[in-house]
Amino acid sequence: MNCRILLLIVLCSLSKIVSAQSGKIRQLDSLITNVYRSGEFNGNILVAEKGKIIYEKSFGLANEKTKKKLNVATTFELASVSKQFTAMGIVQLQKEGKISYDDLVSKYIPELKIYEEVTIQNLLTHTGGLPDYMDLMMAEKGDKTNSITNNDVIIFFYKFQPKRDFDPGEKFEYSNTGYIFLATIIERVSGKSFEEYLKEKIFIPLGMTNTFVYRSRYQPKKLSNYALGYIYSDSLKRKILPDEEGKNSPYVYLDGMFGDGMINSNLKDLLKWDRALYENNIINDEDKKLIFSSHKIKDTLETNYGYGWFIRHDGLYGKTVSHTGRWAGYLTLFERDIDNDKTIIILQNNETKITEDIRLIGVNVHKILYGQPIEKPLIISEEKLKRYSGTYTYDNGKESKIYYEFGRLWTNSEFQLKPITDTKFIVIGFRPEVTYEFILSKNNEVEKVRIQQPGQEVDQIATRKNR
Repeated sequence: MNCRILLLIVLCSLSKIVSAQSGKIRQLDSLITNVYRSGEFNGNILVAEKGKIIYEKSFGLANEKTKKKLNVATTFELASVSKQFTAMGIVQLQKEGKISYDDLVSKYIPELKIYEEVTIQNLLTHTGGLPDYMDLMMAEKGDKTNSITNNDVIIFFYKFQPKRDFDPGEKFEYSNTGYIFLATIIERVSGKSFEEYLKEKIFIPLGMTNTFVYRSRYQPKKLSNYALGYIYSDSLKRKILPDEEGKNSPYVYLDGMFGDGMINSNLKDLLKWDRALYENNIINDEDKKLIFSSHKIKDTLETNYGYGWFIRHDGLYGKTVSHTGRWAGYLTLFERDIDNDKTIIILQNNETKITEDIRLIGVNVHKILYGQPIEKPLIISEEKLKRYSGTYTYDNGKESKIYYEFGRLWTNSEFQLKPITDTKFIVIGFRPEVTYEFILSKNNEVEKVRIQQPGQEVDQIATRKNR
């Protein structure tokens, strides 16, 4: 084969690669543009392959009042995506020999001595059984116009000693409580504020100059390129800032918390974070194995959760680690296909009544990257969805709530239920999938819900309470 023919073959191959990549970019832009035009998306998105950005774009406004537009450098609240940074703070302390994952939480927070068996490892992996502070604090009587802090929650647990939902290590149940306690441990062990410690150990070393802890209502600041978060008001029939909800708003009352949320960042800083997690500058291979592995309960059952990351294995995508966030008008998605080095970051600042499920956008971005047909959501009427909301009681007396909000069904742990039939739903973000199947009477009334998770010994039926 002469050189000229070889050159033509190489050029032809390169042309096909460029053409395929251009096709992906066009599909991505068409997907997000259509979602934006339908009023279901307002935010920023970045897609990268092997660290190279193939798609990055802003859609919509950062401020509805001034009509200031978003740009790719705009900073957003990350909500629960913050948990991966809190977890990394703990990993850094362990690397320095200042703590052990097996240490009891009460060693560092003696106010929690009643929860003697709960370890740092339990908090990292949501296996400690501690009830979620959000429901407990919002149920308390009294003035909720001022924000509370992590220390207020510790005092609450010390004073009222709420019972564990289960024994440590018995099962996995997502809980924000564990991560605010982890943030407190970081502060007490390091002698620095949560933000100071993360800046020193993570943000500054990685050049994440637009990443910081920010509690906008507890300690407001003037920020020049910041996306305000908006929710939808059913009564006013428009988007509002959470502050406009009035008294007893959880977004105001719980704004002083950190560790489970309240880290703010932008697309470029999060891509720096993504790249650092492939390298060994701040962590080593042993650390990565712990952070990105599904930790087990009862020695055999998978939690599908590492240290601040949900873990998923897929035949097409390989191993994927991800997390979503939802708080005060912000919706966040950060997904990393670590076997194939693909990254999806979505930052949204509108949680309106017609907001598209941010995970579905992520699912379809994935499908485009791997040459698969995109998925369309099953549409169920508002009337049908609302009839499933209510309180359900298990045989052991424990109650679980399902509620309707923003055109979706949610569990009391704030996980979204995605319909796959009129009566059967899956919990977004879990592998193996958790299903909720509603059981109807002969009169078509909702009587019960059956919750199942194959391979996890979960098969429970809860009876609906009368409204």
